[in-house]
Amino acid sequence: MSMTAEEKPIVGVKFLTVAEVALVMRVSKMTVYRLVHSGELPAVRVGKSFRVPEKAVHDYLRNAYFDAG
Repeated sequence: MSMTAEEKPIVGVKFLTVAEVALVMRVSKMTVYRLVHSGELPAVRVGKSFRVPEKAVHDYLRNAYFDAG
């Protein structure tokens, strides 16, 4: 029996708090909340807070990279 992406267990995924994401990205927590609410940065809601997969942060930064020259 094959599992879909939604059915596969999340094992070994490291989740970061909004504050941790802000430190990694060197932006404010409000900027992280804006990215989460706009859908640019995927997150999981846990109670009243959000958790962001670490890989999603690295993917976002990799895709947002701008070579100035």
